[in-house]
Amino acid sequence: MKHRGAWLVWGAGVFAYMVAVTQRTAFGVAGVEATDRFDATASVLSVFTVVQLLVYAGLQIPVGMLVDRFGPRLLIAGGAALMCAGQFQLAVADSVGAGIAGRSLVGAGDALTFISVLRLLPAWFPPARVPVLTQWTGIIGQLGQIASAIPFAFLLRSLGWSTAFTGAAALSVLALILSLVLIRNKPSGPRPAAAAAGGPESSLAAAWRQPGTRLGLWTHFTIQFPGTVFVLMWGYPYLVSGEQVSAPMASFLMTFFVTVAILCGPWLGAWVGRHPLRRSTMVLLIAGAMAAAWLAVMLWPGPAPVWLLLLLVSVLAIGGPGSMIGFDFARTFNPASRLGTATGIVNIGGFAASLISMYLIGLVLDMLYAGGFSNGNLYDLTSFRIALAVQFAVMLVGIAGIFRTRRIIRARMASEGLDLPPLREALARERQRRRSQRRSSGQEGTTGELED
Repeated sequence: MKHRGAWLVWGAGVFAYMVAVTQRTAFGVAGVEATDRFDATASVLSVFTVVQLLVYAGLQIPVGMLVDRFGPRLLIAGGAALMCAGQFQLAVADSVGAGIAGRSLVGAGDALTFISVLRLLPAWFPPARVPVLTQWTGIIGQLGQIASAIPFAFLLRSLGWSTAFTGAAALSVLALILSLVLIRNKPSGPRPAAAAAGGPESSLAAAWRQPGTRLGLWTHFTIQFPGTVFVLMWGYPYLVSGEQVSAPMASFLMTFFVTVAILCGPWLGAWVGRHPLRRSTMVLLIAGAMAAAWLAVMLWPGPAPVWLLLLLVSVLAIGGPGSMIGFDFARTFNPASRLGTATGIVNIGGFAASLISMYLIGLVLDMLYAGGFSNGNLYDLTSFRIALAVQFAVMLVGIAGIFRTRRIIRARMASEGLDLPPLREALARERQRRRSQRRSSGQEGTTGELED
């Protein structure tokens, strides 16, 4: 049963996450101004983003353990405070070192936020709603990219660097106030107890030993990174310099990416709620679709047509909401006392894969350029296709992890007498359930968490 005030709690949490995404992406629209302000080269400026992501990824497990011990309210508020400090530091920074320090604080505050918001959902909402609300949390949060691309960019161009980043810091102050006023860890209000009697180490070890947690990690690892690599780093230069599309078309494709992710997220959440025993199958289907789309683009003779690039972008966009299935694994295979720790383990997967892929793609491009293979063009189409092919190797590692952990889980289910019905039978049951609901006019459908 949903508790009174649940929507206010979730709304404050989602707002804090949306602000976190705004702070995360704000520096990306300030590249030209940052070059002038810090008198830095492009490679030096890339350190700002790399350090921020490293801080974010490195804090996932510690943050998960902290949210289990102290509850999400304190961490969401703490994250907003850190991001406020980081953006204000960046507003007054006039050296590369000072700027990187500010982005590190932003990365740390960002790391505190998402896991903590997800931790609120099982406490305030019935299980059947959690998968869909998890998707909506990610979708609404990503609207922060629009906030950084439009109002923040406007402030930056019209009022200057210091005013724009001070305004961004003020936005985190609002998130901090709303978090403290509206968010409570759970309906009864008291602070949750420590996650495990043996302390944080035993909670972390128990979460890792649970194969469902590892299945969530490999899920996030496998299908989150291709879209992240494409949007955050290599997609735009690949489209413009490699595929020779116009800059407006490249911008449209990036916007289309966000649109597809928003549209398919709720559907995926609802599907997971109806078919919890088929989650890994959906993940593997998404991974296969990503690989097939990239293969089609790479094997196309010459630059790919726009329709094929649209297909590629669409499939990559599904990976973002699809990777949220990993958090659903963490939720259903772990007790509430260590849910934050398990979620942190899952969340590190996609960002680790993204950092590895970003680095390897750049390394291959540099090697091909240094070897004269790219005809003097660092971003030659053939060189780009060879470099981007390293994603297949990273994806294969993740798929192998999914198959291995899924086999362990299914063996345990079989030993407990829980048989997994054939997919055809599960779909037939779903069709029968829907027909029954249509015949029962005026009656509500099933609201519990269904199993195949």
